[in-house]
Amino acid sequence: MTTATKSAYPVPVDDLLPQARQLSEDLGEVPSRNRLMSELRIGAKKANTLLDLLGTSTAQASPSLHLVSAADSQGAADEPTQPLAEDHDTEQIPEPEPVESGTADADEPEHPAPHSARESVGSEQVSVHASPEPSPVGRPVPRWPVLLLALPAFVAIWSGWVGLGGLTGFGIVHPLPGIWSGFEVNTAITLPIGVETYAAYALRVWLSGRVPYRARRFAKISALGSLGLGALGQIAYHLMTAAGMTTAPWWITTVVACLPVAVLGMGAALTHLLHTDPPEVSP
Repeated sequence: MTTATKSAYPVPVDDLLPQARQLSEDLGEVPSRNRLMSELRIGAKKANTLLDLLGTSTAQASPSLHLVSAADSQGAADEPTQPLAEDHDTEQIPEPEPVESGTADADEPEHPAPHSARESVGSEQVSVHASPEPSPVGRPVPRWPVLLLALPAFVAIWSGWVGLGGLTGFGIVHPLPGIWSGFEVNTAITLPIGVETYAAYALRVWLSGRVPYRARRFAKISALGSLGLGALGQIAYHLMTAAGMTTAPWWITTVVACLPVAVLGMGAALTHLLHTDPPEVSP
């Protein structure tokens, strides 16, 4: 029976393997882990590595010996490991022992590659977005009720603006003097046509959702402003009529006189934004 040469440095597994084989031949079987640790003065990790190498070599030489050694090693693994009385003056075994790369790789758990995981997640997302569920298509909502609702509102708004125009100085003019002297136009109709038509147009642009962002934002602000201004005009006309006034105050006349110019500016600005802005629908 041979023992390992005492040294102050750990002996590699390749140098210990011939001694372990010699010990196995002397015993007539594969030694246990504790026997290897005691005879060769090595740690548990090196003993397990030597057992694996001895089991592989003996299995190739004699299958029956491999079976016996496996059972012995299993029984030895169940036995409690006793601490070894080592001569620390002559030999120092640092812990932990270096392990071969193959054994370390075998002990590490297998993890899926992150690249493959990203590919699987990406393929699932692509499949989800590539095949969306078809949205249910219903019957279109008829538009004729809107016309029925707008007719009385149009009559009331028209009469209110024309009446307010008469109170603020709007009246009959001859646009073609000397050419068609009999042609007359009441300028009061410019108020309902300009203010209310622009309000409806800007409201349509705002709610369509198919125009550039700046144009939609401008349409929203100007549409709400036009509708609010129209409501104030109707209020002013009815209050002055109820009070028996035949002429509007100067500040109401000033605001009403500026309405055609304001409508022209807002319409031109909205048209400019619709045709010159980038095609982005959202900011």
